Amino acid sequence: MASRRFEPGRRSIRHRRVRKKVAGTPDRPRLSIFRSNKQIYAQVIDDISGQTLVAASSLESGSAEDKRAAANLVGEAIAKKAADSGIKQVVFDRAGYKYHGRVKALADGARSGGLSF
Repeated sequence: MASRRFEPGRRSIRHRRVRKKVAGTPDRPRLSIFRSNKQIYAQVIDDISGQTLVAASSLESGSAEDKRAAANLVGEAIAKKAADSGIKQVVFDRAGYKYHGRVKALADGARSGGLSF
């Protein structure tokens, strides 16, 4: 009987490829996202000190009519929290997700809220 090896999925391969190129600094922290089936989460991270500076999720930003609208609200919320902390520029880390749908809606919401990336 052949042993089963772990073979990474397409998302984890894309995630490793993206993270090789993207790193957050104190001047320009990393906007990282996580997308589950029901919720979407975003956090701004300083990779040098290893600290999360601000975070937002669809759990706290209120209900929306659909998941894409909820992602847009999370993007606006993270942009507002980042602006309150004095953060204007970030590096976008899509965490291996394709730039489409909820990920794009969150990015557009963050841009409309004042973050530049």
